[in-house]
Amino acid sequence: MTLTKAELVSKESLTPYVFKVILKPEKEIEFKAGQYLQVVMGENDKRPFSIANIPSQNELLELHIGATPENPYAFEVMQRLENEKCLEVEVALGNAYRQDNELEAILIAGGTGYSYTKSILLDMLYQEPTRKVTLFWGGKSIHDLYEADALQTLANQHANFTFVPVVESESDDYQGSIGIVHRIAMEHIDDFTNKQVYVAGRFEMAKVVKEDLLPLGLAPENLIGDAFAFV
Repeated sequence: MTLTKAELVSKESLTPYVFKVILKPEKEIEFKAGQYLQVVMGENDKRPFSIANIPSQNELLELHIGATPENPYAFEVMQRLENEKCLEVEVALGNAYRQDNELEAILIAGGTGYSYTKSILLDMLYQEPTRKVTLFWGGKSIHDLYEADALQTLANQHANFTFVPVVESESDDYQGSIGIVHRIAMEHIDDFTNKQVYVAGRFEMAKVVKEDLLPLGLAPENLIGDAFAFV
């Protein structure tokens, strides 16, 4: 783990409440795809965010932060960035990083949990270009899937990559999968034997995914996500 100051390079609104933040760390850092950093707000106040870029781009750190006044956990981090233009961060943490493997990879993400799967996906396409991988990304509406167009373009460029967007309810501007993201994955894949599954989302989501997928042949050691250390 490396403790360093990280300067704000840019902030971009991805949705009305999700921001892409690019930081430049003072120290040289190393991390694995799927690891996270912690923003040090105080001695006993450290807040984790997934690193969205790939390890070969370690001169910068990309974060996707969902922040509203109703969510002080993230909102206060954005306020500090606005005021101080830098953050103190601990890099890199977490054991749910990309693992070299011949098994088909299934990535399941809800909301800004996509940032975790983005790093793994891009690194997998770079490091394991022939490995089959599918990303299921869920949001309340298609507008919450802020990189859907870029992901579809990437899928068009890589025959081994499939992107499945998922939203919670029907709308006139969306014709794709509707429902709960991991259950849509179960509709596409009825046997999880010889699959490796990476999951990013709230603890409640991870608990249900574990309960639903293990009976479908998924080996416990092939279910990967930081939340599984707690559920």
